Amino acid sequence: MPYRAPLDDYRLILNDVVGFDRVSATEKFAEATPEMVEAILGEAGKMCEQVLAPLNRNGDLDPARLENGVVRTSKGFSEGYKAIAEGGWIGISADPEHGGMGLPMAVTTAVNEMMAAACLSLQLNPLMSQGQIEALEHHASEELRALYLPKLISGEWAGTMNLTEPQAGSDVGALSTKAEPNGDGTYAISGQKIYITWGDNDFTGNVCHLVLARLPDGVPGTKGISLFLVPKLIPDENGNPGVANTLKVVSLEHKLGLHGSPTCVMQYDGAKGWLVGEPHDGMRAMFTMMNNARLGVGGQGIGVAEGAYQHALAYANERKQGRTPEGTIIGHADVRRMLATMKAEVFTARAIALDCAVSLDMGRATGDAEWTARAALLTPIAKAFGTDTGIDMASVGVQVHGGMGFIEETGAAQYLRDVRVTSIYEGTNGIQAMDLVGRKLMDGGEAAFRLLDEMEAAAEKARETMPKLAEPVWQACETLRETVEALVALPMQERFAGAVPFLRGFARVLGGHYHLKAAMAQPDTARERLAKFYITRLLPEHAGLFVHAKAGDAGLMAITPDDLAV
Repeated sequence: MPYRAPLDDYRLILNDVVGFDRVSATEKFAEATPEMVEAILGEAGKMCEQVLAPLNRNGDLDPARLENGVVRTSKGFSEGYKAIAEGGWIGISADPEHGGMGLPMAVTTAVNEMMAAACLSLQLNPLMSQGQIEALEHHASEELRALYLPKLISGEWAGTMNLTEPQAGSDVGALSTKAEPNGDGTYAISGQKIYITWGDNDFTGNVCHLVLARLPDGVPGTKGISLFLVPKLIPDENGNPGVANTLKVVSLEHKLGLHGSPTCVMQYDGAKGWLVGEPHDGMRAMFTMMNNARLGVGGQGIGVAEGAYQHALAYANERKQGRTPEGTIIGHADVRRMLATMKAEVFTARAIALDCAVSLDMGRATGDAEWTARAALLTPIAKAFGTDTGIDMASVGVQVHGGMGFIEETGAAQYLRDVRVTSIYEGTNGIQAMDLVGRKLMDGGEAAFRLLDEMEAAAEKARETMPKLAEPVWQACETLRETVEALVALPMQERFAGAVPFLRGFARVLGGHYHLKAAMAQPDTARERLAKFYITRLLPEHAGLFVHAKAGDAGLMAITPDDLAV
């Protein structure tokens, strides 16, 4: 399906909204000049437009399949993956010591979003490898890093993450996979994992699985879990793929969408693995990978929302129905409303993700704990709002198509089917919201208040030239501040009851801030008109969301299971 990389949006957001110049000013990322970043994003955009986008429909109509124990991938995916690997896009943020580019996470976030928009089923593969690369960089032994990182970064080998089991979904501590010492520094891994994205393929030389398992002396729950690297093919003395490990793909899941991405049931029967990190410290190591993936999954939602928007816009500009000045349905007020909502929401979600990425980069470059806390605060919002935006805007895209949106041949429904799982995996959006009101407010709201200070200062400055847009943004920030203060004073269970509306309301206010900054950067243009649409029509939703967020759990938990019975 046709796709055009939104390079103008990235340029505006990075340069004028989230302050990427601060990243370029650090010693660590001094080479990431605006000119270099623009060139890199331009090249990535071309690949997405010319190579990946034509594969999106193939993945849906010619799904991955399991033949005699071998995963066969969708037509063209091998060539698409080769373009990703040869372009260096897998290791874009990886350590140059092992062949990575060492570029900021903000650049990676933009590139990954474009790949997701062009072909989400295929983009999932390098995203898994990127998470594994980061986990190994931080937690693996020097020997494991030297052997695996160059091959993962180059794309010669691919990586996965194995957490979920039939009885252990979000409750990872309930896992039963075992790890027995072999006596030679390796371990025998036995158990079954489900929902393993890209558990196998037919275009890389090896597939390397990060597997959570419990050692014999591991205590119950998450504190007794360790992390192991378990390759499909055991490397020989020269580091080349050798004999097959005792693991296999049992079956592929039959899914609503993402048909081109093989989601595997994996069986490990005493498979040889190597410990990553310390014994019983697997969750800390795995969360390194998962936090990377959470921002990446938020970007997947944004990418699909962008793809759905472009698809709907093209249809609205061509479809003739009724009389309008433009001659097509784009002249109808409700269609115009839907398209403006899509564009405004994508901008908001994209700015949140890039702001989070800039905060990660600044934390890594400076070691400043406040930047790290800012990134931690924004991560659950980026993941949840990004994926909610993907789902909501893909649904709006179907609506723009009218009856044709319900017909598979138009391709509109594929965006909705593909993106639907993103609010579920890598921690459901409910869990993201609970993390936001729980762990991320453990500081008494200090990180949130610092961010609000920044947002209110920007609104104060904007009052000089755009008072009608600045005032509602400033007032929304004050309402958010009062809500944070109220939540911090509540017991945790009461916070949880309002967590989801709080996260969405937080994202709404962030959107007002980002749209206002965009309007300030480009006044009297389409940017200011879009900001006015958002601030006037979408930002007011925050008030009702915060009333819900502060309502506590009494009225909710008073509804008994019997009350809910049919």
